[in-house]
Amino acid sequence: MELTPAHWVYLAGLASLIIVMVARKNVVVPAIAATFLTAVTFTGSVPGGLASVFRASLVAASELFNIFLIIALVTAMLAALRAIGAEHRMVAPFRRLMVNGPVAYIVLFVVTYVFALFFWPTPTLALIAAILLPAAIKAGLSPMGGAIAIAIAGQGMALASDYVIGVAPALSASGANVPADLIADRALILSWVVGLVAMAMSYILTVRRRRPSLAQAVGDSAEVSASVTHRAELAPVGAAAGGAGGGTSDQLGHALATKQPPREALTESGADAVLDDDPVAAGRPGADPLDERGAGWRSRLFAVLVPVAFGMLLVYMLLGRFTDLVSVDDGAGAPLVGGLAALLLLAVALTSDGTGALESCAEHVVDGLSFAFKAMGVVIPIAGFVFIGISDFSGRIMGLAEGTTAPGFLFDAIRSVEEHIPHNPIIIMLAVLLAGMTVGLDGSGWAGLPLTGSLSEALSPHAGVDTATLAAIAQNGASWTGGGTLVIWSSLIAVATFCGVSVVDLARRLFLPVVTGLVVSTVVAAIIW
Repeated sequence: MELTPAHWVYLAGLASLIIVMVARKNVVVPAIAATFLTAVTFTGSVPGGLASVFRASLVAASELFNIFLIIALVTAMLAALRAIGAEHRMVAPFRRLMVNGPVAYIVLFVVTYVFALFFWPTPTLALIAAILLPAAIKAGLSPMGGAIAIAIAGQGMALASDYVIGVAPALSASGANVPADLIADRALILSWVVGLVAMAMSYILTVRRRRPSLAQAVGDSAEVSASVTHRAELAPVGAAAGGAGGGTSDQLGHALATKQPPREALTESGADAVLDDDPVAAGRPGADPLDERGAGWRSRLFAVLVPVAFGMLLVYMLLGRFTDLVSVDDGAGAPLVGGLAALLLLAVALTSDGTGALESCAEHVVDGLSFAFKAMGVVIPIAGFVFIGISDFSGRIMGLAEGTTAPGFLFDAIRSVEEHIPHNPIIIMLAVLLAGMTVGLDGSGWAGLPLTGSLSEALSPHAGVDTATLAAIAQNGASWTGGGTLVIWSSLIAVATFCGVSVVDLARRLFLPVVTGLVVSTVVAAIIW
């Protein structure tokens, strides 16, 4: 088909966004400018172009508000748990499992993945670094080995699927026009493939060769324990700078990870003792600082209740998706997680704040909403530009009269060159993977997911592969690259800082295992779907 000037303007805007992402700059300005120029060129009206800029963001906000809401509710719940120390108690028992270096590597990997899947990677990182990492190093795991396990499990595997909270699949689905649950299911399997390949290769290439001596392990463990708070304050500085290109999923965690809990009695020296139920080690025989404040039983209660509640919810969701035992509607995952987080927030506030629960609960929710828009608000203008290229949204954005055929600039462009597109599913899958990795180079991982979702829908007929599979491949590429395993200007900085290793060295050691895992996962996708 013949392309109009508006098509070329849209494609030029798309190219400018990719260039700016690769350059690790903020993409809001080019997204707004490209939306305006595309609308003006198509409608021939400057006022229409101005209105289209506003309507594009409005349409994007209405489509993505469920994402902002779930972020706000989960953030509010985490803040309430932090106030009573329950988040530390949730991971403390796993210290006892670390009997040697290889076991510590596996325990760090598994615990980080499970907790990151429910609470996002960087908030989990703060807990792992403070409680489990010193024990792992003392058991014989090198700091680099610990950093590798945490990065692959949290910043990579958990973030790539975001299976429980569902922000990433929802962003991909907003452009792909398929159910988010379908993308999430495929992204979960692909993330497992990448993670297991990367974990095994990293152990063979790095971890097994860098086992510290006992004296060195004890010294490293003490150093990590003593400086974890200082590192928590430093980590987000570089990470935020690196993530300036977009509202990353894991930028949500930078602020969460560095907020100090309002529990002055839990100092660095006393925290581990309390968590190990060893008040003597805290230097205050028989005294538990949390119990003195009346928070000990609440901390223990919710340290058990929250993981159990989310675990039961996950089982329920899986039964609904893969069996006929229960009925779970498509797209119900995010509402269920958000509703559970809200009820747990209410329970924590009522039991810990008493008559002040109304105020504290409301403050947590308001802070959560503010944080959600601050962290993810940059996605709105980007999604608005992507939506103006999709016929389902372009008519509303440009205010076209009812009955007028709405243009689909991206799909029209692909149809115009479809005779030159190879109908080889492997080639197209690898091309989509490369596109995902490219948009992830901005250091955010998620800002470009509406774009890769839309590209997946356009290329799906040529690949002979369903849109959800292509979108999941692109989502994995973007998340593993920008989420925090391959580029040093991402939240990988936080991992390296917490673990006390060089971020450049960490990225270099992760590169071959992660890229190999991504390629293997793409081949697996071509075989099973």
